[in-house]
Amino acid sequence: MSLYSNESIFQVLFVTLVLGGGCALLAGRAIALTWRGIGIAAIAMVPLGLAVRFVHFALFNEILLQPRTYIIETAILIAVSCLSFQRTRAQQMVRQYYWLYEPNGPLGWRLRQDAPARA
Repeated sequence: MSLYSNESIFQVLFVTLVLGGGCALLAGRAIALTWRGIGIAAIAMVPLGLAVRFVHFALFNEILLQPRTYIIETAILIAVSCLSFQRTRAQQMVRQYYWLYEPNGPLGWRLRQDAPARA
């Protein structure tokens, strides 16, 4: 049984990755910029997954309530959102606390060697 019966691979990639992934990227960034937790970024992808499912249904006559496809699409959106969140949070920590932290790869930060010692 195919996950998408009425769509080509390009249509699936466009709707799920370009449209949905772009929204997930921006949502993860926005949630990180407001200093909320990463759990909020993951939970926010549940309704976005429904929206992506609706676009497949409305444009390409796919089945609206198809649980397996919804779970896969939502998992992709959660991954994109969480990566965007972590990247933004790492940039925030290094930029805002430049005297305490330094970059440690694209998704992390670490204590600077010359950071002040705890009292």
